[in-house]
Amino acid sequence: MRLSIISLKGIQFEGDAASLNLKTRSGEITVLDHHRPLVAQLSSGQAIVTKPDGNKMEFYIASGFLEVGGNNQVTILAG
Repeated sequence: MRLSIISLKGIQFEGDAASLNLKTRSGEITVLDHHRPLVAQLSSGQAIVTKPDGNKMEFYIASGFLEVGGNNQVTILAG
């Protein structure tokens, strides 16, 4: 999937990801390739991005929104 993490300071990450783990208001979620489309409000916590090579990156998310598009594009708008 193609992932973009955008904060008030600009683009924090943009690239391919194998998976994304993060907390929403409804609970913890894992997003994989070709996940069904959804929009969710995020809770504070770590967003863990696993890249296709297996390396992991962590980002702190205070608040924001997650959008999973039908075109395998995932966007986090973080506050």
